[in-house]
Amino acid sequence: METEVVYKKKSQARSVWNRFRRNKIASVGLVIFLMIALCAIFADVLADYQQLAITQNEEERMSPPSAEHIFGTDNYGRDMFARIIHGARNSLAIGISSTLIALLLGCILGGLAAYYSGVVDNTIMRLLDMIACIPSILLALTIVFALGASMINLLTAITIAIVPGFTRVIRSAMLPVIGQEFIEAARACGATDFRILARYIIPNAIGPILVQGTMSVASLIMTAASLSFIGMGVQPPAPEWGSMLAEAREYIRYAPHMVIIPGMAIVLTALSLNLIGDGLRDALDPRLKN
Repeated sequence: METEVVYKKKSQARSVWNRFRRNKIASVGLVIFLMIALCAIFADVLADYQQLAITQNEEERMSPPSAEHIFGTDNYGRDMFARIIHGARNSLAIGISSTLIALLLGCILGGLAAYYSGVVDNTIMRLLDMIACIPSILLALTIVFALGASMINLLTAITIAIVPGFTRVIRSAMLPVIGQEFIEAARACGATDFRILARYIIPNAIGPILVQGTMSVASLIMTAASLSFIGMGVQPPAPEWGSMLAEAREYIRYAPHMVIIPGMAIVLTALSLNLIGDGLRDALDPRLKN
């Protein structure tokens, strides 16, 4: 019986993957994102951090793209390619880490609110509604301003700002599942509330949760870049796409590559993640299973 259950789960995952793979646009998005992620993972192999991304070279300030520097250099003579791929680590780390933490908190809060309903539901959702009344970017900016500008504080601020939205989506996805007969059967068999939530409710509501998480990574990367652009995120000389744009805006007329390249990095990453999210939404749609 256990082997049959495992086989069924594998066949469902394979079915979702086959539907996702047939979506050519989503596949292109996945390829682009994997290329960006691999560049970030192997950034130290591709370009030395200290030598090329941090050390200043006044003799090569604002050099255009060339064979030696394929993305050119910035206003301090640092290699733009090295700063882009090392900056990808910070941008992706912020977006993915914030999303994973928010998903965990959203599953806990949304699961408790949906499962217990009544007073628990009203208490959790009303408290989160109070937080949601404040625009997320303004809330994140306020938290970073109070705690100080750093990557950890930026990560904390963004996570707090997006938890209400995640909780609302996860609660909405879980409510239809809780009313199903197999949940009542699990209760009748003596399963604990934690087991019911972790084993039966969350896996059956995973589709909207995955789509929300994938698409939120893109928006969080842009939010982090926006805060870094105004000096409230990752601090120089550490490379981050938003702070690179902020440093380059004064030189846009003389060295446009300094603005175009980090801007394109943000656009391509956000676009690829949105394409993946659209593909996952279609692949997980029950109406398309046949």
